[in-house]
Amino acid sequence: MQLIPVLDVMQGRVVRAVRGDRRSYQPIVSVLCAGSDPVTVAQALCRHAAASVLYIADLDALQGGAVQTDVLRALGAALPGVRFWLDAGFADVGAVRALLAQLGSEVAARIDPVYASESLQDTQALTEPIDAADRPSQRAILSLDRRDGQRLDPAGCWEQPARWPARVIVMTLERVGAHTGPDLDTLAEVQRRAPAARLIGAGGVRGADDLREAGRAGAVAWLVASALHDGRLPPVRVQGGGGRGPEA
Repeated sequence: MQLIPVLDVMQGRVVRAVRGDRRSYQPIVSVLCAGSDPVTVAQALCRHAAASVLYIADLDALQGGAVQTDVLRALGAALPGVRFWLDAGFADVGAVRALLAQLGSEVAARIDPVYASESLQDTQALTEPIDAADRPSQRAILSLDRRDGQRLDPAGCWEQPARWPARVIVMTLERVGAHTGPDLDTLAEVQRRAPAARLIGAGGVRGADDLREAGRAGAVAWLVASALHDGRLPPVRVQGGGGRGPEA
């Protein structure tokens, strides 16, 4: 089970995501570090989780605003060995290309775009390469978003598993930051639709037992924020051979 820390950024600060109600998000308070500066929090998260991948949710962009490019550049400079999974409300592949062109080649090369089903307007983006080096499309990640049993899916992503990329996030928004346990039923539903997909869960993890249960249910990774900030997951230990300790 790979642990992927999540950075929710709004107006240049890291906030605590709770149940997907973005209007009520408040600056993060964390046992891992002081303050809500994105670089400071990201460094603390990656250090605690021994993570080489960081999930970034740009909440300004997800709510129709501009992408926080200054934050992305700062994170790229401060975390040179980290790859970024970026959810910035991408409607299509053109939006991804436009953003990457603004960021500079070094940071852009380390970004894997997350196509959130709540934002995507055309499923063609799921199979269309981002650039000439991305053939077939390997960088794209699909997030299948759901809230209170309802699919958030204007483009119909849920019903087109043949278009799904290799990595699929199962995002149950009402469980994000809610300490209610992982949504393994939806995970199983997605697995039935695409048995070969690498499934990443999101939301609900309360501690190491939940991660182990999710791994047994078929998730290869889980997106986590609150359980890390609240100290309910111990530091991930990297063993001598480069493997991760049992906490991961």
